[in-house]
Amino acid sequence: MAENMKALERENRELHQAIEILRKASTYFAMAELDRRSK
Repeated sequence: MAENMKALERENRELHQAIEILRKASTYFAMAELDRRSK
């Protein structure tokens, strides 16, 4: 049971990191697109 909890917590942490990376990438690409359109 405790092993399952640890595995889930690790997976949860990894998902949060992935979401953060995707959010930053999304912001970056949105800004790049706006910059491209304004030229």
